Amino acid sequence: MIVIHHNPDCGTSRNVLSIIEKAGYQPIIIDYQKEGWTRPQLQALFAAADLTPRSALRTTKSPAKELGLLDLTVSDEVILEAMLKHPILVNRPIVCSPKGVQLCRPSEAVLDLLENWPKAPFYKEDGEMVIDVQGNRVR
Repeated sequence: MIVIHHNPDCGTSRNVLSIIEKAGYQPIIIDYQKEGWTRPQLQALFAAADLTPRSALRTTKSPAKELGLLDLTVSDEVILEAMLKHPILVNRPIVCSPKGVQLCRPSEAVLDLLENWPKAPFYKEDGEMVIDVQGNRVR
């Protein structure tokens, strides 16, 4: 089972979802902006992905700056509380698979979580190659 915490407005998130689906998986898709987060959910995801609220903070195209969250003196607890109120503050996509949990940025990072990969060659929506014609990951 694959779960993706997805933002359909984000190119990286769309690329990750495409990689997962083209690899033959039918992921559970959670639109976290609509669903929101719970404290236990975020804490579990961050622990499993070895993230902190600060390392998972979306700093661009989010209200992080306006909320004063970019100041290094702001605690993880304050950032976590803000993430609960403003789901967009959590960087995305976060993917859960039997191989682990990971913030998949760049999008090809999701390959580390998949047993099967998409048919080669595979390109992101911007045309960048992710998997070459021989089926190798492009680095």
